[in-house]
Amino acid sequence: MNHFILISWLTIISSSHIYAQTENIVRTEGITSGLHRDNIGKIFFTSKHIPLSHLKKGDFANTYKLTNKSDLYFVAFMGNSITNYLHRIAPALPADSLVKIGNYQFAFFVDGKLIYTTNLYPGAPYAKIQDSATVINKPLINNDNGYGLWSESSWNRFMHYGGDSALTEGSHTLKMEIRPYLKMDEVKPGELIAAGELNLVVERKPVIDISKIRLGRVKAYNGFEVANDDFDKNRIKELKGNIAEGVFKKINSIIVIKNGKLLIEEYFNGETRNTLHNPRSVGKSFASTITGIAIHEKYLQSEDQKLAEFYNLHSYKNYSLQKENETLEDLLTMSAVFDGNDADGKSPGNEENMYPTGDWVKFTLDLPIKKDTINKGWHYFTAGVVLLGDILNKRVPGGLEKYANEKLFKPLGITNYKWQYTPQKVPNTAGGIQMNALDFAKYGQLYKNEGKWNGEQLIPKEWVNKTFTKHRHISGRNNEYYGYLFWNKTFLVKNKTFEAFYCAGNGGNHIVIFKDQPLVIVVTASAYGQSYAHPQVNRIITEYILPAVVR
Repeated sequence: MNHFILISWLTIISSSHIYAQTENIVRTEGITSGLHRDNIGKIFFTSKHIPLSHLKKGDFANTYKLTNKSDLYFVAFMGNSITNYLHRIAPALPADSLVKIGNYQFAFFVDGKLIYTTNLYPGAPYAKIQDSATVINKPLINNDNGYGLWSESSWNRFMHYGGDSALTEGSHTLKMEIRPYLKMDEVKPGELIAAGELNLVVERKPVIDISKIRLGRVKAYNGFEVANDDFDKNRIKELKGNIAEGVFKKINSIIVIKNGKLLIEEYFNGETRNTLHNPRSVGKSFASTITGIAIHEKYLQSEDQKLAEFYNLHSYKNYSLQKENETLEDLLTMSAVFDGNDADGKSPGNEENMYPTGDWVKFTLDLPIKKDTINKGWHYFTAGVVLLGDILNKRVPGGLEKYANEKLFKPLGITNYKWQYTPQKVPNTAGGIQMNALDFAKYGQLYKNEGKWNGEQLIPKEWVNKTFTKHRHISGRNNEYYGYLFWNKTFLVKNKTFEAFYCAGNGGNHIVIFKDQPLVIVVTASAYGQSYAHPQVNRIITEYILPAVVR
């Protein structure tokens, strides 16, 4: 009898092993350690990143204090890779197809109640990792880095869609579940991969004693006298306190110019008035500025010039007559017919596909057209601004870098700045030009002055007016528009509206020029890749700066 049972048991084990082999579609890294083997299907939480090779059971938190400065990591021990889990949902699909339409699904619960479920975008992590990884060791909150990893984005979405209001001050239970999902005709989740709970003590509402906070001493700067206007200093102290306590994260500077004079100057997180800051896509607006100057000086005819005047489009892939008829204005208003959309990870012209290539201009001109954009609908297209920079570099005397210095930066008294460059060593108009916050403020004030600085008309007034025109409605946003590489929106403060045109860049970087107020506001920040970056700057402006300086 015992012999029969043993043979039967070995047969079952062998059959299961064979089934597991045929079930998997890709090879994984397997079970990585004894800790992994003992905890398959479980999620644990830690207060810092600990490499898997150093991770011990004693590192896992049972109770954790969650403040605005807390870091929170999770470790999920899985029995297989996400690609193989997706294969179980759709066995007929190959691995490279599965990772294009599926990924992890994270579900967040607070006190036993499901608050938010997020389906992570396909492609993050990379397909190679999706095929092999059987452990996830990633941050949900990381206040030190500036990358905004996919795992952090999932937490930020949870907080935005209910987590922030659910995690009130006091004790809570946080639960996290991970499943695979595929999106074909509809989202189809798979089996539970891993789950875990953590007791949280939430302390996210700091007590701020403004009597202990001092405002920065404002000093004159080349181009700016010190303003004598009164403002609500206590409200700005409260803002400083919230930045110090981590309510607003990764803010580096706040500059307020009123009536052309320096009113508020504050720095955070180690930056000073001499720090060169990378504002990312704020730099796109400079391409618009130089275009206007070049047209005025007849190096370009007008923004109506067509691409066919600058390139032999027959020598590039996906030739079409629509490409021939694209204009500089189409590039300036983010409405070109190219199949490029930075908001769509699957778009062939997404900027992330451009950067690894050796020739960004060729990358752009090789793109196919997208039929639904022929009607000039707005879509954020960084590669188009690179194309504009290349055209400027070829047409202005001495090249774009020299021309911008002579016609813009030198007259503004901006001497300490750094361009980034394309692979062809052309200044990168996609963004990234580095200056200090006060020099960014000069640029904003130049537009507030309708293009004039120290009595000299640097930018034609007509071009400033064209730039500050609502050329395109921004799809998916209410009452927001796009000019010539400048954004437009209206801030609302206690039922009063404040319209502004502004430059914006990843991380929460803004140069805001108000239409009906004598104000320019600069915020530099380094919350790169973080979904909270721009919303928190909107709060800073509407809840603190505007109420403090507008009477």
